Amino acid sequence: MGMIKARKLTHEYIRRNEEGNVESIQTALDQVDLEIHAGDFVAILGHNGSGKSTLAKHINALLTPSGGTLWVDGKDTSDSKNLMDVRRTAGMVFQNPDNQIIASVVEEDVGFGPENLGVPTDEIWTRVEESLKSVGMLKYRSHSPNKLSGGQKQRVAIAGVMAMEPKCIVLDEPTAMLDPNGRKEVLYAVHELNRKKGVTALLITHYMEEVADADYVYVMDGGKVVLKGTPKQVFSEPELLQEYRLDAPPMTLLAHELRKAGLPLPKGILTRQELKDELMQLYRRTNGNVDHFG
Repeated sequence: MGMIKARKLTHEYIRRNEEGNVESIQTALDQVDLEIHAGDFVAILGHNGSGKSTLAKHINALLTPSGGTLWVDGKDTSDSKNLMDVRRTAGMVFQNPDNQIIASVVEEDVGFGPENLGVPTDEIWTRVEESLKSVGMLKYRSHSPNKLSGGQKQRVAIAGVMAMEPKCIVLDEPTAMLDPNGRKEVLYAVHELNRKKGVTALLITHYMEEVADADYVYVMDGGKVVLKGTPKQVFSEPELLQEYRLDAPPMTLLAHELRKAGLPLPKGILTRQELKDELMQLYRRTNGNVDHFG
């Protein structure tokens, strides 16, 4: 079994009136199947209301299924006996770091989670130092979080989760409130944790360019998984993505338009470098070798 596995996972938000009678039922997750293996970097894409944030809350057991089953590291999240183990296994980073940072000093905030878990004091400070170092924030350990940029705050929030040593980290649109530099800082930190420490990473986002380096991508719409595959596979059909109110990365769209215009380019080009390389190869095939390409 994978690190995270869902089978026919369903969640309904039920609205009741003052008498307790059901007024409405909204299905946020509709029989979702997925499997994420240990050490993977997986992205879940979808527009607002697609169900991706509801799914994230299930992985951390903030919500429990209305139907179907979700396992985290082999433990059924609907079993209350597994609650603490699930939350230790899957750490959660939210969209707004101000809602997650509670202490007045960075290192104290990062140490808050391990302290609540009963970790010995010496071990707490070791974890604080390692976690801050892993996200490039060690030199800010004595700073007030209020003095940090949005990207720096989000990296502190990630460090706070990592100090609890989860096997998996779930990031629910962690860059939505950040400027481009802040987004770059946070994504770099998450990728480094995944590559160097083997932490399973699940990135919930609606920014297409953030998922180019993911191992696997799920696309959600209306509470269902509607597309899945590698980034190249998912982005190879930009017109299909548009049906779900999503756009492929800019270079993918440009390559798609060039292909429609008659250039024999492969599907699923994700980056500027990939497009440049393909155009260079095409130029060489048709015009001979060339030493410079703009």
